Amino acid sequence: MSSWPADYSRAWTLAGTVERRGVGLHSGAESLVRLAPSDQPGYRVGFLDDPSRPPLRLAPDQVGDTRLCTALQLGDRRLATVEHLLAALAGTGVSQAVLWVEGDEIPLLDGSAQPWVEAIAEAGLVEQGPRTLPSLSGDQPLIERRGEGFVMALPAPAPQLAAAIEFPHAAIGRQLYSLTLTPERFVAEIAPARTFGFRDQVEQLRAAGLIRGGALENALVCDGDGWLNPPLRFADEPVRHKLLDLLGDLALVGLPCAQVFAYRGSHGLHTALAGRLADRLPAASASAVLSL
Repeated sequence: MSSWPADYSRAWTLAGTVERRGVGLHSGAESLVRLAPSDQPGYRVGFLDDPSRPPLRLAPDQVGDTRLCTALQLGDRRLATVEHLLAALAGTGVSQAVLWVEGDEIPLLDGSAQPWVEAIAEAGLVEQGPRTLPSLSGDQPLIERRGEGFVMALPAPAPQLAAAIEFPHAAIGRQLYSLTLTPERFVAEIAPARTFGFRDQVEQLRAAGLIRGGALENALVCDGDGWLNPPLRFADEPVRHKLLDLLGDLALVGLPCAQVFAYRGSHGLHTALAGRLADRLPAASASAVLSL
């Protein structure tokens, strides 16, 4: 695509279908995703091995597990690591699409949302008419806390995201990033940021059945003072990836005109806030927020 939508004031779907195949971060198994146009608002997931089952519309109450990813329980099917793909759809302005999946986990690809952005650009976009982003009602912030981390949302005239992280590792330390979200800024500043982890945790996580598909080709690995697989795409790539995760988790409910800030955020915190937002948004605009 030569250019992305200027903002989120119009509804868009894909102009055609596009596929990507790869390995899941935690399962280590190969899976495939086919992105397809939709004439219905919102994101829906169907399974290629059960095409007679109508695709289910995604919502925060489907979240079943948030250990190092966001995993959804869709009836009797589980679908893990949805956040990077959902961030790519929401961030680029795609408001409605069907995700046809083969497998139980979305492919990690290079660990960022950039390959999904490239897939969306390959398919192209078709405008579906005007779209009104709902405003968060009331003047009190919504806050979710877990341990030392928290995430909060405040009313704002446009979608604004911010994240702060703090790690004892010298290679990361304290980082803060914020932006008023637009498709162009998402593609340039957030989508390329890759997931990251720590060398001293790898064996423990694999023993717990996690990160079986993690590799130096699809995740940054911190070794205290440095990285096992430099160079970074941004000096503050870790906090930018936290913003990517935040956007992907919020996409389960939509993208309200709110200022959302996450400090030491996690998928559990993000998705809990998404659920609170779904309850707090005015009933009259519920369909609008869910159409994102």
